[in-house]
Amino acid sequence: MKELYYLFENKLFWTNKRIFDILVSLILLPILFIIGIILLIFNQFFNPGKLLFIQERMGKHCKIIFIIKFRTMSHVKEITRKYDDPIEIDRITPLGRILRITRIDELPQILNVLKGDMSLIGPRPDYYAHALEYLKFVDRYRERHAVRPGITGLSQIRHGYVENLEAISRKVSIDNYYIQNLSYITELKIIINTLLIVIRCSGK
Repeated sequence: MKELYYLFENKLFWTNKRIFDILVSLILLPILFIIGIILLIFNQFFNPGKLLFIQERMGKHCKIIFIIKFRTMSHVKEITRKYDDPIEIDRITPLGRILRITRIDELPQILNVLKGDMSLIGPRPDYYAHALEYLKFVDRYRERHAVRPGITGLSQIRHGYVENLEAISRKVSIDNYYIQNLSYITELKIIINTLLIVIRCSGK
């Protein structure tokens, strides 16, 4: 009987989480549209090139998903950065830097949320080619893909961007802790901390 209760409680949590994802994403859609129009104008002067950036990431059950972001870096034909290399800061454009520190570059991913590939809250999805390497070298990396990846998450607010295998391991530990201790309180704390990061412009 106790197991049935927890099963029902868990199913209810995921149902409510998905409803919340959809409702918030629908509310944010007009904001995404307005910001997109503004960036189309400013991009011509401060960030020449395409408005959106689409990239292969590793989603739930380690499957490929295609996430959508506002482009913050100068265009390259092919990503050459290896899985343990630092971020290519020299490619970040002046406008892109503002988009990153305010996390506005992540806003188009509400389309991924509406599609069902992502959640508002969950482990951040890694670039697919790099994720394949992490599966080989990082303990319990596969486990963090038991749930939908998120636009923001516990490891995202605690560590932000990580650049080496040691940091990836710490991120995985936090992500797996999040998955094992899912609760409405944890979700609320992540939302509040994400809003504080946006307000303080302390993103990367």
